Amino acid sequence: MKDIVIVAGARDYHAVDWYRTIKKHIEDRKVLILTDLIDSEEFDVIVDNNDNIEKLFIIDKFLFKKQSRLGSIWRNIFKLIVLPYQVYLLKKYVKRSNNNNIYHAQPMYYMFLCMLADVEYIGTPQGSEVLVRPYRSKLYRYFAIKALQSAKYVTVDSINMKNEIFKLSGVNAIIIQNGVDTDTLVADNKKTRDKITSIRGMTELYRIDEILKGRNNVDTSIPINFIYPFGDKKYKNNILKIMQNNDNDLGRLDKKSLYNLLSESYLIISIPISDSSPRSVYEAIFSGCCVAVTYNIWIEALPQCMKERLYIVDLNDKEWFRKANEKAKLLLNIPYVASREALEMFNQDKSMLKAIEILYNEKL
Repeated sequence: MKDIVIVAGARDYHAVDWYRTIKKHIEDRKVLILTDLIDSEEFDVIVDNNDNIEKLFIIDKFLFKKQSRLGSIWRNIFKLIVLPYQVYLLKKYVKRSNNNNIYHAQPMYYMFLCMLADVEYIGTPQGSEVLVRPYRSKLYRYFAIKALQSAKYVTVDSINMKNEIFKLSGVNAIIIQNGVDTDTLVADNKKTRDKITSIRGMTELYRIDEILKGRNNVDTSIPINFIYPFGDKKYKNNILKIMQNNDNDLGRLDKKSLYNLLSESYLIISIPISDSSPRSVYEAIFSGCCVAVTYNIWIEALPQCMKERLYIVDLNDKEWFRKANEKAKLLLNIPYVASREALEMFNQDKSMLKAIEILYNEKL
């Protein structure tokens, strides 16, 4: 049986979670991460000495010290500059391992890297890489299509992405649902829930400004907690101008702190411009929260018990924040009980066992 190599950034929560969950269920093969990123731009180091990490050319020291839009632009430029060298190193790694690995590239940059290195690979793009970026750049669209068509398999987390990938490239992607830790995320109905929390990135895509405008239209005395795994410094500076003194800028939290905050929140807000299958929203629902979301097709696939914890936001309605808050307060008296369908669909261990069966149990 071939070993499994996750080709990804080792500071990417989704990729590292995938790696660790796969590793937990595979005992007869080695599972590792092959990476070019570990510790930079103020991102927390999320891998440790217990993880199997192999290195390409590590670019951390060439990046900005803090997260910013300019830093993101520079990171993308620098990754393109060193791409030929990364291709060389990947080819060298494949040769050294006697081609005895299955390579799973996530997200799109690493799919492109594997394609250029002529490595057979499974590809998992991120939502915006399929839903947004191909329509902003013809050059990106061209290379994204090539990377999708060159993959042995493409996996996605929603019907929306599956449909978009087929429209873009003719590739029939496999849906592997984003699982969550349902064993840990059991709603604690004895805790006092008195918080409102925003859980997405501090960037334009996630419309944090609209959250604040919605609240400010209704009642500036209502505090909001802002947590985010990443952010844009310029965007954040503009957001700080419309925050109130009682708002809490908490930044990036570790998983334990995140789950604790969810257990103390009654309303979670997630209203991005585009979305695929938002794991953080599912975590909030399983924690017992009501979640205010903008409509997206992923909602239709949810079990009824999860749909009932959502409030669909109309951003043209200046009262949307008040209405979401009112629904969330009503749900405070209705404990969330996950249905069997929800547990089957969203348990991360079951999702990864499906991934192992479909993706890794055959020779590429």
